[in-house]
Amino acid sequence: MTVFPTLKRAGAAGIAAVLLAGCTMIPQYKRPAPPMAKAWPAYANTGQPVLENQLAADLGWADFFTDPRLKALIAIAIRENRDLRQAAADIRRAQGQFDIQHAGLFPAIGGGGEAIFQGPSGAAGLSFAPGLDTGNPPTFKYYQMGIGVSSYEIDLFGRIRSMSREAAEHALMQRENARAMLISIISQVATAYISWLGDQASLRLSNDTLASQQETLDMVKARFAHGETDEMTVRQTETQVAQSGAFRDESLRRVAQDENLLTLLIGQPIPDNLPPAQPLGQQTIMKDLPPGLPADVLEHRPDIRAAEHDLLAANADIGAAKAAFYPRITLTASDGISSLQPHKLFTSAATTWGVSPQLQVPLLNWGQNSGNLKASRAMRASKAAAYEKTVQSAFREVADALAARDTYRDETGRMDTYVTTTSDAYRLAMLRYRAGTDSYLTSLVSQRSMLQAQQWQISIAVSRYQNLVTLYRALGGGWTEHTPTPVAARGQTPTRKG
Repeated sequence: MTVFPTLKRAGAAGIAAVLLAGCTMIPQYKRPAPPMAKAWPAYANTGQPVLENQLAADLGWADFFTDPRLKALIAIAIRENRDLRQAAADIRRAQGQFDIQHAGLFPAIGGGGEAIFQGPSGAAGLSFAPGLDTGNPPTFKYYQMGIGVSSYEIDLFGRIRSMSREAAEHALMQRENARAMLISIISQVATAYISWLGDQASLRLSNDTLASQQETLDMVKARFAHGETDEMTVRQTETQVAQSGAFRDESLRRVAQDENLLTLLIGQPIPDNLPPAQPLGQQTIMKDLPPGLPADVLEHRPDIRAAEHDLLAANADIGAAKAAFYPRITLTASDGISSLQPHKLFTSAATTWGVSPQLQVPLLNWGQNSGNLKASRAMRASKAAAYEKTVQSAFREVADALAARDTYRDETGRMDTYVTTTSDAYRLAMLRYRAGTDSYLTSLVSQRSMLQAQQWQISIAVSRYQNLVTLYRALGGGWTEHTPTPVAARGQTPTRKG
């Protein structure tokens, strides 16, 4: 015999209804026109890239960064950073919400059984009835088993599909947010690392300067003891030594603060067995980056993609709000077996079934549905504005980084010349002082100019290479498209038009 035939027929009808209800009331999506120029400003296109036709988004961070110590720190940050762990948890939560919403498209089938044993508190007044045994007192017995579908909504107007699409877009948005977080952490580690290298260079400069000035002070004191110079020169030299000591203390403090920041970013103490650092300026594979076209940023920046998924989710919510104006059909069905005697449960005579379709028609809800639709449309307009602003911010960020790239390159060349000339001036001033043809004040002024030029040189180098990291991030670099889309495999990836 065939058990539960009615439920099979009801289930098949329900699945057919799901397949037939493929349409939704989601408005056709058209990507907003990007509020940006078709090309970068003229000042941003003067550089000659080291690698031709190599977009930043095509370079993973492990390919872009070449300093082994920096790569080790970035790898630790990706593994241990708490913000990235939170972002990964947000992705799993959004995927779970999608699974919950998507499951509403299919009937939830449950099974169960029961046995009833009922007897009176006394035998008086109890008459014979089916299922009543002949015991004293008599007991009523009833046995039942079955499976069924409870309150399954047939999605004729796409309400559940619209909500499922909305949940899918939110899951995709969380994935892009996690990628944006990943790129941000990588760039923060690289930026802090370059600052650490610059402060290390400043510390070496301060130590060398302090040692040199201490030797000069010893020489001046010896000359003062022999009457070859005056006390003013001694005091000026001591002042310069004190200033160099303060500069060294500042450099020590900044190095310690850089290490504290790196510790925070990587999520653990800096290991002692890291590879040695490469000199400042040798952290990346290229000293320039081709910007490509502005449209490339739309496709590769995760914050822009996340904003578009958020817009698509709001667009899908309009479909759900529209479907609320139309009737809902729900289906409750059951199929099973029941009997007063256990040995007759699995017979054809014991088969039972039931189907209960329900129709709900919205007649008068005092503007609730129209209010929901109005709110959904306003939310879509808000998300569209947020998307456009994200695009504009991205365009400005890239343009600023490109402008800084060119000016830093020119400034570096001029600063190298400045350091050379001030160093020569200090060397000549010291020769004249030792020869007795000039006062120590000239040497003091020249040395201050040289030290200031060297500090600026380090500062500009740090800013230049930090800007290169910023440009790499702004152009969408920092990750490669190797991770699977969390919900695309289920047919929920939105189709874009325009």
